[in-house]
Amino acid sequence: MHDDIAFPHLGIYLNHVIKTITLPGGFTVAMYGITMALSMLAGLCLAMRVAKKTGQNPDEYLNFALIGIVTALLGARIYYVIFTWDYYSRHPLEILNFRGGGLALYGSVIAGVLTIIIYARVRKFSLPLMLDTASTGMVLGQIIGRWGNFFNREAFGQYSDGLFAMRLPVDAVRADEITELMKQHAYTVNGVAYIQVHPTFLYESLWNVGVLTVLLLVTFSGKKRFHGEIFLLYLLLYSAGRAWIEGLRTDQLRFAHTSIAVSQLLACILVIVSGVSLMVLSRREKSSRGRKS
Repeated sequence: MHDDIAFPHLGIYLNHVIKTITLPGGFTVAMYGITMALSMLAGLCLAMRVAKKTGQNPDEYLNFALIGIVTALLGARIYYVIFTWDYYSRHPLEILNFRGGGLALYGSVIAGVLTIIIYARVRKFSLPLMLDTASTGMVLGQIIGRWGNFFNREAFGQYSDGLFAMRLPVDAVRADEITELMKQHAYTVNGVAYIQVHPTFLYESLWNVGVLTVLLLVTFSGKKRFHGEIFLLYLLLYSAGRAWIEGLRTDQLRFAHTSIAVSQLLACILVIVSGVSLMVLSRREKSSRGRKS
């Protein structure tokens, strides 16, 4: 298998992008797993930093992470398995094979939020405030975590010849993710067949840099109007980007026997729900301040 990745129109040619590293004793570790571990650690560190800056106890987030990371991984797996049940119903033992891939980001978000709700209730902690703080960590984790797809040569979009088009060797990509349009535009360089696609992992990572910037600016600029606002902003902004980016991908999870992309539909619903919630709660907060003055 050829392991080069290129962005030809940007003049970037990476000749050796590894998928795994081998440790002493012959044990291999996937770069995807390393990237995910780094993303969770970075997200936790940022959440604890934000907690300290906003007068909270950072240790609460460390304690939560010991539970939340596990439930988020389980949620990501369960979400993926549910919407690829045709395969896993025939290979049930593969459900527990995390090393074989198959994690869905929205599943981790849903599981993480549910865990926060339970944790905040048990610890008698402010749920909206905890959701606000955790949101910053989740976005940073998503920024870094998406690069696991880069190492795996997955989660890319349809054929593209745009500025950010990514070139991948055909033998490094799962055959069922190569569309007819990609095949039509495939070309050979030095005897190696290549496809050229939208690097949707990169689009989402860059989009989330913008989302994180907005969340931190609102958090520390004094313009935050109520607890829970940062979390709703996160849902609105992240889901808006995901609704667009998901439409470019060729590996969408779909409702059984339909062409409806699960994550794209969920993203659109979250945009509407979070947008309406922000408007309603902002007006309520404005009215409350008006009565107090």
